[in-house]
Amino acid sequence: MDVRELRNCFGQFATGVTVITWNDDQGARYGITVNSFTSVSLDPALVLVSIAKSAKACEALKNRPFVINVLSESQEPYAWQFAGRPNENLVVEWEIDSKNSPRLKDALATIECVPWAEYEGGDHILYVGKVVDFSYSNADSLLFFRGKFLKTENNQIVVNN
Repeated sequence: MDVRELRNCFGQFATGVTVITWNDDQGARYGITVNSFTSVSLDPALVLVSIAKSAKACEALKNRPFVINVLSESQEPYAWQFAGRPNENLVVEWEIDSKNSPRLKDALATIECVPWAEYEGGDHILYVGKVVDFSYSNADSLLFFRGKFLKTENNQIVVNN
Protein backbone atom coordinates (compact mmCIF):
# COMPACT_ATOMS: atom_id res chain seq x y z
CA MET A 1 0.00 0.00 0.00
CA ASP A 2 1.32 3.45 -0.91
CA VAL A 3 1.34 5.35 2.41
CA ARG A 4 1.58 8.76 0.72
CA GLU A 5 -1.50 8.03 -1.39
CA LEU A 6 -3.35 6.77 1.69
CA ARG A 7 -2.49 10.06 3.41
CA ASN A 8 -3.83 11.93 0.36
CA CYS A 9 -7.02 9.87 0.61
CA PHE A 10 -7.41 10.75 4.30
CA GLY A 11 -6.84 14.40 3.34
CA GLN A 12 -10.14 14.39 1.43
CA PHE A 13 -11.88 14.66 4.79
CA ALA A 14 -11.93 18.30 5.93
CA THR A 15 -11.23 18.80 9.62
CA GLY A 16 -10.92 21.58 12.10
CA VAL A 17 -7.51 22.40 13.52
CA THR A 18 -6.67 22.08 17.20
CA VAL A 19 -3.72 22.76 19.44
CA ILE A 20 -3.49 20.44 22.43
CA THR A 21 -1.89 22.27 25.37
CA TRP A 22 -0.63 21.12 28.77
CA ASN A 23 1.76 22.09 31.56
CA ASP A 24 4.87 20.15 32.52
CA ASP A 25 5.80 19.46 36.15
CA GLN A 26 7.40 22.92 36.47
CA GLY A 27 4.35 24.69 35.02
CA ALA A 28 5.86 25.42 31.58
CA ARG A 29 3.29 25.51 28.76
CA TYR A 30 3.52 23.12 25.81
CA GLY A 31 1.38 22.36 22.79
CA ILE A 32 1.06 20.34 19.61
CA THR A 33 -1.08 20.95 16.52
CA VAL A 34 -3.52 18.09 15.95
CA ASN A 35 -6.34 17.55 13.49
CA SER A 36 -7.08 14.02 14.72
CA PHE A 37 -9.64 14.91 17.39
CA THR A 38 -13.13 13.57 17.93
CA SER A 39 -15.88 13.45 20.50
CA VAL A 40 -16.33 9.96 21.92
CA SER A 41 -19.20 10.13 24.42
CA LEU A 42 -21.59 12.61 26.02
CA ASP A 43 -22.19 10.55 29.17
CA PRO A 44 -19.55 10.50 30.42
CA ALA A 45 -18.20 13.40 28.38
CA LEU A 46 -15.15 11.97 26.59
CA VAL A 47 -12.96 13.17 23.72
CA LEU A 48 -10.05 11.58 21.86
CA VAL A 49 -6.85 13.00 20.38
CA SER A 50 -4.38 10.98 18.35
CA ILE A 51 -0.66 11.78 18.71
CA ALA A 52 2.14 10.20 16.64
CA LYS A 53 4.46 8.09 18.76
CA SER A 54 7.39 9.85 17.06
CA ALA A 55 6.24 13.27 18.36
CA LYS A 56 8.01 14.58 21.46
CA ALA A 57 4.57 15.55 22.74
CA CYS A 58 3.40 11.95 22.78
CA GLU A 59 5.35 10.98 25.88
CA ALA A 60 5.07 14.46 27.41
CA LEU A 61 1.25 14.30 27.36
CA LYS A 62 1.10 10.94 29.15
CA ASN A 63 -1.09 11.11 32.31
CA ARG A 64 -1.45 14.91 32.10
CA PRO A 65 -4.54 17.09 32.00
CA PHE A 66 -4.81 18.87 28.65
CA VAL A 67 -6.86 21.43 26.76
CA ILE A 68 -8.10 21.02 23.21
CA ASN A 69 -7.99 24.51 21.66
CA VAL A 70 -10.08 24.59 18.47
CA LEU A 71 -8.45 27.29 16.36
CA SER A 72 -10.36 30.18 14.84
CA GLU A 73 -9.58 31.24 11.29
CA SER A 74 -7.32 34.04 12.56
CA GLN A 75 -5.07 31.58 14.42
CA GLU A 76 -3.28 29.89 11.52
CA PRO A 77 0.09 31.16 12.87
CA TYR A 78 -0.56 29.13 16.04
CA ALA A 79 -1.19 26.02 13.95
CA TRP A 80 2.24 26.40 12.36
CA GLN A 81 3.92 27.36 15.65
CA PHE A 82 2.79 24.22 17.44
CA ALA A 83 3.33 22.02 14.37
CA GLY A 84 7.07 22.50 14.69
CA ARG A 85 7.50 25.50 12.39
CA PRO A 86 8.03 28.20 15.01
CA ASN A 87 8.06 31.89 14.19
CA GLU A 88 10.45 33.71 16.53
CA ASN A 89 8.36 36.88 16.22
CA LEU A 90 5.03 35.26 17.09
CA VAL A 91 3.77 36.08 20.57
CA VAL A 92 1.52 33.29 21.77
CA GLU A 93 -1.31 34.80 23.79
CA TRP A 94 -2.69 32.72 26.63
CA GLU A 95 -5.86 32.97 28.68
CA ILE A 96 -5.44 32.80 32.41
CA ASP A 97 -4.71 29.13 32.94
CA SER A 98 -7.40 26.90 34.32
CA LYS A 99 -6.50 24.75 37.28
CA ASN A 100 -5.84 21.92 34.80
CA SER A 101 -3.98 23.29 31.76
CA PRO A 102 -3.16 26.37 29.66
CA ARG A 103 -5.68 27.75 27.14
CA LEU A 104 -4.93 29.77 24.02
CA LYS A 105 -6.50 33.22 23.94
CA ASP A 106 -9.34 33.71 21.44
CA ALA A 107 -9.64 30.03 20.48
CA LEU A 108 -12.93 29.16 18.80
CA ALA A 109 -13.50 26.57 21.53
CA THR A 110 -11.61 25.13 24.48
CA ILE A 111 -12.23 21.72 25.97
CA GLU A 112 -10.47 21.04 29.27
CA CYS A 113 -9.76 17.40 29.99
CA VAL A 114 -8.30 15.10 32.60
CA PRO A 115 -6.79 11.77 31.55
CA TRP A 116 -9.33 8.95 31.12
CA ALA A 117 -7.53 6.26 29.08
CA GLU A 118 -4.89 5.76 26.43
CA TYR A 119 -4.63 3.13 23.73
CA GLU A 120 -2.08 1.94 21.22
CA GLY A 121 -3.17 2.83 17.72
CA GLY A 122 -0.46 1.66 15.31
CA ASP A 123 2.08 4.47 15.04
CA HIS A 124 -0.06 6.71 17.28
CA ILE A 125 -1.26 6.81 20.88
CA LEU A 126 -4.95 7.56 21.33
CA TYR A 127 -5.46 9.77 24.37
CA VAL A 128 -9.01 9.82 25.74
CA GLY A 129 -9.80 12.69 28.06
CA LYS A 130 -12.76 13.28 30.35
CA VAL A 131 -14.19 16.74 29.76
CA VAL A 132 -14.23 18.82 32.94
CA ASP A 133 -14.99 22.23 31.40
CA PHE A 134 -15.50 23.83 27.99
CA SER A 135 -16.26 27.12 26.29
CA TYR A 136 -16.89 28.26 22.73
CA SER A 137 -17.67 31.28 20.58
CA ASN A 138 -19.36 31.86 17.25
CA ALA A 139 -16.22 32.83 15.31
CA ASP A 140 -15.26 31.02 12.11
CA SER A 141 -13.08 27.93 12.27
CA LEU A 142 -9.70 27.28 10.71
CA LEU A 143 -10.05 24.24 8.46
CA PHE A 144 -7.57 21.68 7.11
CA PHE A 145 -8.26 20.03 3.74
CA ARG A 146 -5.96 18.33 1.23
CA GLY A 147 -2.89 19.40 3.19
CA LYS A 148 -3.82 23.10 3.30
CA PHE A 149 -5.36 25.48 5.79
CA LEU A 150 -8.65 26.98 4.68
CA LYS A 151 -10.76 29.83 6.00
CA THR A 152 -14.44 30.55 5.61
CA GLU A 153 -15.59 33.99 4.56
CA ASN A 154 -19.30 34.61 4.05
CA ASN A 155 -19.81 30.84 3.77
CA GLN A 156 -17.18 30.65 1.01
CA ILE A 157 -14.04 28.57 1.39
CA VAL A 158 -10.82 30.55 0.91
CA VAL A 159 -7.57 28.70 0.21
CA ASN A 160 -4.37 30.18 1.64
CA ASN A 161 -1.31 28.92 -0.22
